[in-house]
Amino acid sequence: MPPPRTRGTALRHRLAELRGPDVPAKALDARALAALAANPGCRRRAILDSAGVNKAALASALGSPSAYGQSQFAFMRGNAFEARVKADGGTELLRLVHEKLDRSAEPPAQARVPELSATGPEGRAARTALALREATGSGGWTLLDHPMLALDVAGSPAFLEPDAVVVHPDGSWTVVEIKSFPMLDGSADPAKVGAAARQAAVYVLALEEVAARLDPAPKVRHQILLVCPKDFSNLPTASAVDVRKQRAVTSRQLARLTRIQDIADTLPEGTCFSPDLPAEQLTDAVESVPATYAPECLSACELAFHCRARSREAGAVTTLGRPVRAELGGLASVEDVLAAARGEAGDPEDPAVAALRRAAALRAEALEAACR
Repeated sequence: MPPPRTRGTALRHRLAELRGPDVPAKALDARALAALAANPGCRRRAILDSAGVNKAALASALGSPSAYGQSQFAFMRGNAFEARVKADGGTELLRLVHEKLDRSAEPPAQARVPELSATGPEGRAARTALALREATGSGGWTLLDHPMLALDVAGSPAFLEPDAVVVHPDGSWTVVEIKSFPMLDGSADPAKVGAAARQAAVYVLALEEVAARLDPAPKVRHQILLVCPKDFSNLPTASAVDVRKQRAVTSRQLARLTRIQDIADTLPEGTCFSPDLPAEQLTDAVESVPATYAPECLSACELAFHCRARSREAGAVTTLGRPVRAELGGLASVEDVLAAARGEAGDPEDPAVAALRRAAALRAEALEAACR
């Protein structure tokens, strides 16, 4: 008689069923986790990302192809720049870490670069944890190139691969983010730096989980190193970025996520998100999971066009943005808002309703004055 299936095994089996037979899982990376943390109320994204569904292929199958993602040119340029930064055993990268984050330490003349290859993400995560433990007590510099970290997300493990992690001589750990956008005169595009900081904050959280299992727990630095091309050249430069705020927000938002098992249990039997299914069946499957659309999704999610169309059809006020939605309180649809403004519905004591009626009255007065 086979042993009873554990809860974790059952969840992985269920997520594989949702993804579809023989459909390879798409890894949940830090960029996706940062976007998910920015919209923790979206159950649709949570279950699709946890199941490893390719949302770009899913959006195309639904008839709403995505414009979100990195171009092939940018991808190749980023890989070429990263290879340059890490050349010669990461000599230049470690020099930048020493210069920007740890000038009091000995210069990284000779650094260890441990081999991190292993079978599967679980094996690589275990090998990374071992390398971190060994490096922490070595008293020298260690560069971990593309380590694998595991982070629990709503009861399901996510495997993350930062560009690099550096272990300092004092045993502390630093996340390194390598980006291909330029730093002009020492500063970069604030929006891009912010996105990189949110992504790095996810890696910091994952590193803290590894550190918590060691005794004594090493320090995970909350200043990460952001490495970019200098001006219009291909030469690397760097800046220290404090991600304490992003880490705190991301941690709080991820904690708010409904457990993946709870979402999966609400789905009808036989639900599947395979892009090979007929469009009508696929639409029913996607619509069986509630979404929380906001205009910000357009720059963060492959399904944004589909969800926006459905949100507009339903007349949801979320299509107007989160700030507007917050101001309207319990008025969830545009129809409800207009009815409240006309005095046909809503509680007059409700501040949102009162403000709408006042705005409608002022508009009517302005139109009347303009017609005189």
